[in-house]
Amino acid sequence: MRRLRQLAERTPAGRERYADLLRALAITMVVIGHWGITVITYDAVGRPTGHSALGDLPWVWPLTWVAQVMPVFFLVGGFANAASLAAHRRRQPGPGTATGWLVDRSARLVRPTTALLVVLTLGAGVASLRGADPAQVREVVWFATIPLWFLVAYLVVVPLTPPMYALHRRFGLAVPAALVGLVALGDLGRLLGPAGLAGGNYLFGWLAVHQIGFAWHDARTPQLPGRRRLPLTRRAGAVLLTAGLVALVLLTVVGPYPVVMLNVPGERLDNAAPPSLALLAAFTAQLGLILLLRVPAQRWLRRRGPWQAVIAVNAVVLTVFLWHLTAAILLIGLLDALGVLPTPTVGTAAWWAWRVPWLLALAVVLGALVAVLGPIEARTRRTTRSVVGGDATTRVRAARSGLTVAGYAGVVAGLLLNSLTRKSHPEPLGLPAPALVAYLAGAGLLRLLRSGWGSRG
Repeated sequence: MRRLRQLAERTPAGRERYADLLRALAITMVVIGHWGITVITYDAVGRPTGHSALGDLPWVWPLTWVAQVMPVFFLVGGFANAASLAAHRRRQPGPGTATGWLVDRSARLVRPTTALLVVLTLGAGVASLRGADPAQVREVVWFATIPLWFLVAYLVVVPLTPPMYALHRRFGLAVPAALVGLVALGDLGRLLGPAGLAGGNYLFGWLAVHQIGFAWHDARTPQLPGRRRLPLTRRAGAVLLTAGLVALVLLTVVGPYPVVMLNVPGERLDNAAPPSLALLAAFTAQLGLILLLRVPAQRWLRRRGPWQAVIAVNAVVLTVFLWHLTAAILLIGLLDALGVLPTPTVGTAAWWAWRVPWLLALAVVLGALVAVLGPIEARTRRTTRSVVGGDATTRVRAARSGLTVAGYAGVVAGLLLNSLTRKSHPEPLGLPAPALVAYLAGAGLLRLLRSGWGSRG
């Protein structure tokens, strides 16, 4: 508590505390949502298994217009990345700034992710040595690493921040408007063919939201041209909320898009994978609501208690996100071993009644995991050393840039390969060996660069 109090007291007066609150709320809602809609059953051979309850509860689908908060995370990510890049440029101006920023920025994302993958690999290896079925080992690890799907998308967007922010500084809100147009073209491919056109929406959709985060950041600089700034007034919030809801109803209730904003097997398309126009309409409504609540939320965050709570959550927010499904696996395994795992039918009174103790028990397990593993994220610090001047630095910068790209690409490739590998594929280590090698090599290279390795010719 003393540490939190010190951090709260040192918070700069100009910090946008609301962005930190939104990040904490978004991840908390993801965790509670995943836990809350889980249905636990037993398969044909008596092993616990699970699936989402959304397919059995269509009446809750409109609630996903609020519950699908990944766009909020990309919005806050855009704001935070713009602020971080600007601060890094003030500290280390000149050539090589973007590379140094990316090496620094990767630390907060890669370190807790590495901890997850190493622990899961060790656990899977022990289980395999004790005779566990490699296919079953893979299925458990696959479930635990579902959050990495989102992280892959975010890790692709982060290194694009310097060039995309430059585009924003020149063209402003025209950039996300153009990206929305590309999303619409991709959706035409999904609806009319060819479906391959929609592949780009994984990038265009999240980039569009990320760009709005840039506009939010620049809104705090009144002298900038209006096209580069997001209007933050309550009137703008009301307009965006109304327009987003109208577009959402037209696209889903009247149009061809599903009402649900999360994946439901059997639906004609998935609004979130890749992002669709309907998801962007939902984000527009969410953005309007965010702007409407901004002023009262900022007043509330001036109080010490709420702000300290936000700081505490954000210190371990990625750890919470990465480990929340592992917490579910551990609890299910424990209750199954004790012979007391409840498996009520979804939608029944017993199933709804089980939601409260289920969430509380999961919170206890996750709390224990965060207590052990959270410091890995919370203690991350900037360690990159500046490149010295001189004639040789051009070659050094080029070499460091190449190594940074290689390391970052290894991390992304490893996570992507794991996500694309079937959950039924036999893997004694839980993760595909090529994915594990690529990721660890990339993460190791980034760690060396953060330590200052190779910064001098």
